[in-house]
Amino acid sequence: MISVIIPALNEAAVIGATLEALLRLPGNLEILLVDGSSDDATIEIARSYPRVRVIETERGRGIQLREGARVSTGDILWFLHADTIVPPEAGDQIHKTLEDPKIAGGNFVLQFNGGSRGARMLTAIYPHLRKLGLCYGDSGIFTRRTNYELAGGFRPHPIFEDLDLVGRLRKTGRFVQAPGRLVTSSRRFEHHNFELMFARWTALQALYWAGVSPRILSRLYPPAR
Repeated sequence: MISVIIPALNEAAVIGATLEALLRLPGNLEILLVDGSSDDATIEIARSYPRVRVIETERGRGIQLREGARVSTGDILWFLHADTIVPPEAGDQIHKTLEDPKIAGGNFVLQFNGGSRGARMLTAIYPHLRKLGLCYGDSGIFTRRTNYELAGGFRPHPIFEDLDLVGRLRKTGRFVQAPGRLVTSSRRFEHHNFELMFARWTALQALYWAGVSPRILSRLYPPAR
């Protein structure tokens, strides 16, 4: 079984479409929405869908992801953002990818929606980031539970919890890219100067690799909502 773990905070505008796409997938799927104290209708919307389990926990993406993994029951863990739409073949591609015991986990090709220049540029940039070993949570990270636990699981970081986990997963096996394409929201940089947003993001990356605490960096990372 695949356990899909979705951290959420005030995602009422997008969570319905994400859950509907997941519920159309064939196979045995457990869907957990881990809410970090939303004050909009996120929880009510999630509970209106069948087969969706809502977990309420402390705010913080690393904290929420860690708790979702802890209470999940699947042999495979799939971490998905609340504003990301999965293709119909995604579950089958995860199973096929993990048939190889040398593979610890993987993610998907990512496309940012919308027709803005920023969406097009970031869609084009992402494959090159992967060549640098940079794989982010919006690309739908998946792994076997055994590899996840061997790697130590998510740490309670408010930002860059994804890079931290993938780095440790790579020590337990190969990390590959499945052929499916996820579509995620470009809302973070819509109506903003894309070059300025990208420069800030790049600077945060550099500070992270220089050893600055993710808790400090999260104060410089604007919310998308």
